Amino acid sequence: MDTEHITDVWDRVFATQPDPSFWLVVATAVVALAVVLPYSAWRISRNAITIAHEGGHGLVALLTGRKLDGIRLHSDTSGLTVSRGKPTGLGMILTAAAGYTAPSLLGLAGAALLAAGHITALLWGATALLLAMLIMTRNAYGILTVVLAGAAFFLVSWLTTAEVQAAFAYAVVWFLLLGGVRPPFEIQGKRRRSGGTVDSDPDQLARLTNVPAAVWLGFFHLVALCSLFGGGRWLLRL
Repeated sequence: MDTEHITDVWDRVFATQPDPSFWLVVATAVVALAVVLPYSAWRISRNAITIAHEGGHGLVALLTGRKLDGIRLHSDTSGLTVSRGKPTGLGMILTAAAGYTAPSLLGLAGAALLAAGHITALLWGATALLLAMLIMTRNAYGILTVVLAGAAFFLVSWLTTAEVQAAFAYAVVWFLLLGGVRPPFEIQGKRRRSGGTVDSDPDQLARLTNVPAAVWLGFFHLVALCSLFGGGRWLLRL
């Protein structure tokens, strides 16, 4: 690829795009709600939240100096990220806390990019993150879901019009913001039904920090709701 082509790609990715209409932003929010609220849709779309959840664990594990052994994504929308390092300490705490906060924080970051007009940059950034996650995914179902997600982002960013890119990007960000709210409620309900014996991220954090799991659940709820509020304001230009 010559210098001119590299410059063209650079300009395409990092140039700003015009804001979509207010009604497109609202319509994509409605679409996102439609795949988050009904259980029949959520049990499928939750796979995307699991990708973000496990990707959050993996990314923070690497950033804190842990060795990432691999990520697994399962058809029941559960997942597992395995890293090596000190079994206690700040790195382990941040890694454990990253899962339930990752979808919402990714949505918040995406909303900031969209508010700045960087629609294509968001799509390419998501493609790059999914490619990095693919390298560390260790099971066939996980590889399939990450490849499909990455292909969707790449094809939309490369082959479609600006209007289609905007609709796709806004729908994805709304989905992360709205979808990030539901998992903390799910694990809270699961812990209540089991009498608090679930070996979940809040329970692991409770053992690591001596802070009750209920407090960590409250933290996850706070991050999700604040991200939805802040990201929603950015998306709606309020």
